Formats: sequence, structure tokens, C-alpha cells
Amino acid sequence: MEQSTLTQTNNQDPTIPSLPPLTLADDTKQLPITTAAAAAGKKVPKKLTLLPLIFLIYFEVAGGPYGEEPAVQAGGPLFALLGFLIFPFIWSIPEALITAELSTAYPGNGGFVIWAERAFGPFFGSLMGSWKFLSNVINLAAFPVLCITYMEKALPALESGWPRNLAIFISTLVLSFLNYTGLTIVGYAAVLLGLVSLSPFVVMSLIAIPKIHPHRWLSLGQKGVKKDWNLFFNTLFWNLNFWDNVSTLAGEVDKPTKTFPLALFSAVIFTCVSYLFPLFAVIGAVSVDQSEWGSGFHATAAEIIAGKWLKYWVELGSVLSVIGLFEAQLSSSAYQLLGMAELGILPKFFSVRSKWFNTPWVGILLSTVITLAVSYMDYTDIISSANFIYSLGMLLEFSSFLWLRRKLPELERPYRVPMRLPGLIVLCLIPSGFLVLIMAIATKTVYLVSGLMTVGAIVWYFFMNFCRSRELCKFDSGKHVEQE
Repeated sequence: MEQSTLTQTNNQDPTIPSLPPLTLADDTKQLPITTAAAAAGKKVPKKLTLLPLIFLIYFEVAGGPYGEEPAVQAGGPLFALLGFLIFPFIWSIPEALITAELSTAYPGNGGFVIWAERAFGPFFGSLMGSWKFLSNVINLAAFPVLCITYMEKALPALESGWPRNLAIFISTLVLSFLNYTGLTIVGYAAVLLGLVSLSPFVVMSLIAIPKIHPHRWLSLGQKGVKKDWNLFFNTLFWNLNFWDNVSTLAGEVDKPTKTFPLALFSAVIFTCVSYLFPLFAVIGAVSVDQSEWGSGFHATAAEIIAGKWLKYWVELGSVLSVIGLFEAQLSSSAYQLLGMAELGILPKFFSVRSKWFNTPWVGILLSTVITLAVSYMDYTDIISSANFIYSLGMLLEFSSFLWLRRKLPELERPYRVPMRLPGLIVLCLIPSGFLVLIMAIATKTVYLVSGLMTVGAIVWYFFMNFCRSRELCKFDSGKHVEQE
């Protein structure tokens, strides 16, 4: 859930997407690796188990129903409900399936960077890495700001000036230090944050049941209110996106060939349920002007349904959700840089880990510095451009997936999407069409900034080659990244 970027699921429930059966191979089979320590014969502990991984994926994508409200404002109740019912089939499930297959085929840090590099070579691996890193870290900058924005309701001094700037600075450093302490702590913190931030919505949905009028679910919206399809589709897109981010942590997962697919599919179901139940409850129980359905309306709805105590609980949950979002996405950014260094795309020092916590401290530090710099800017167009280049990265990711199926049909895939190539093409074309639509409605400013970011990414690739040729920096050869 990236509510800040908008100016802005298992009991055979028919509202929950069904998933293809898992076809997992034995974990004892030889798999490609990308960690330098493993290549050197050292044992690297893989500490992320199933439950923490599920919640890390959940926070990569959603973090709760916070931010789904603009879909009602933009399209009306019926279209909002249909959007969150249908969109997982055309976007979330294809992206999760591709992530499951490629993360188990290449279970190393770097994720989608490895996939693009293996499919099309180092240039495209570097381009993918630049696109995804820029989009992720720029988006990451919004979370401390959003956290302080929620807190200012209780502490008005944080509304502006140096107290606000200092609070953003301190909160960013504290949250980054938590990430530095290791994925085990971050993973179990995500479990706690997820349960606590979702609990007020469980209470609200139960209290709302006697007050629900089902006919409100069928409303197309108020008469005279024009549909804002740009806001509608962007709301769906950013609430159900980033399933592939967790692939950059694959090298840290215990028994990845079994854990990864199960975690991804569990997170899909969990995420869809967390969006749909509160949406059905609030739409059915609360009658207000459609224009009031902006980001944060769930807190207002909680007060209408149960009183101020539940409103405060929802607002506290929103702060905890933002913390979980920050931790999950900072982990992905830092381990992506580590994986790129192990591939030889970035200098070797990016793969250095903390002696105390075994975390990629260079990646955490760089991501934190950029986050701090961007968090003080008026960056609406920059975020829109980051979303645009993320879409470019996703098109490259779909292409890499299809090309690897064609190029390396015998590659060991412990989880394999149960389709032949023609079916996979259709699987990828549908979400790709949606990406093209999102990009087509972008503004001229977004095209310009995205173009400059892409040119910068290309220049960076050749600059890294220059540094390698002149031995200005040490690079890993990447030869330990093997494939069957």
C-alpha cells in the first residue's frame, strides 16, 4: 500500500482469488547461489522463516487497508469493491506467480536484478536495478513524513518548522537502525506490527455488521460526481503492487524453494482479505458524501461506527503500518544493492555486511541518506516519475521471465508456474497492458523526469564499466552466480 504516492487473501471464499497448485521440488537439489560467503564455502545462516516472510511481503505490498479509500471517492462503492475483487487476478497473482518461480530458481539476494541479468545480460541487469532502486527509495522517503503527519494530530508542534524537520530526521534514523539490527528482528517486528495495525479493523468490521445495508454495495456513486479513473486505477495499482520486492531477500530465506511460494500465496490471500472486509463493512454501514472518502477516511468511519476510541485505535494502527512499510521496503532496497554487488554490477563494498548483525550496512546507509534528502522536498512529480520507471522495470521483469522460460527450459525451477509458454505470454500481457495504460496517462513532467532518470541509469552503467576497467573500485567477478 503506497497511499502516500497518491494525491492522492482461505476457506474457498469466492471473494478470494484461487491459486494454482504448488509444485515444489526437494530442497536438497543443487540450486544457484549468489552470496559471496556461500561461494567461499562459508555457511551463511538463513533466518527468515515462513511467518515473518509472509508479513514482510504483506508490508511490501499493503500494510493494511489504509489508503484504499480514494477508490470509493474516485469510482463509487461498486467499482471500488469490484476493483479490489478483480484486480488481484489481473495484477497481484501474475506478479506473485512470477516472483515465486524466479525466486526459487535463483534464490539469491538481488531478485529481479538477477533475472534481468540472466535473461538479457549485465546492461539490463544494471538498468533493472537502477529503475527499481530509484522508485523504491524515493517512495520510501514518504513513510517517515507520513508517520509524522499522523502524529501531528496529537502533537500540533510537529505541523511545521524545525520541530517537524527534526522529527522526520530522528524517526528516519531510528527506523533505519531497527533495520540494521537484522532481518530476524525486522521480520518478527513485522508480524507484531501487522497484527496490531489490523486489529482495529477486525473490531470495526464486527461492530458494523448489524448496521450494514447491502444495497449500498451496489451504488455506482452519487449523481453528478464525475469518475476519476486516473485516481481509481492508481489507487488499485499502489495498494496491490510490489510483490516482487521481497525477491531481493531470497538469499536470506530458510528453505527458499518451499518457503517462498507458500509465503507469497499466503500473503496474496491475507492482503486481499485485509482490503475487502473493512471496505465491505464501511461502505455498508456508513452513509456519507462520496467526496469524504479520501485517504484516512477509515478513521472517521470508525468514529461513526463505534466512537472516538476506535478512531484513535485506527490512527495508532496507521502509524504502526507506516513503520512496517518502511522496514520492509528499506530491507528490499539494501539487499538489492548487496545482490547487485555480488553480481559484479556494483563495487564490492556494497556487499559488506555488519559484523554484529550480518546486515548490508552500506545499502542501509545509502538508502537512508537518499530517503532523508528526498523527504524534505516537494516531490509529487518525482514520485509520479518513480512510479513510471517502476512500470518500466516491471515490463522488463515480465520480458525476463518469458525469455528465461524460452532460453533455459531445463533450468531447475523448484516452483514452476503450471503453464506452457503461450499461456505465460497471456499471463504477462494482461498486467503489461495495465502498465502501458498507467504510463500513457502520465504528464509531460513525468515523462521528462523519468527520461532523465533512465538516462542517468544508463550513464551509471557505463561509469561502472569505466571504474572496473581502470580498477578504480574492486568488483566481484560474479562467477559464483551459477545456473543449472
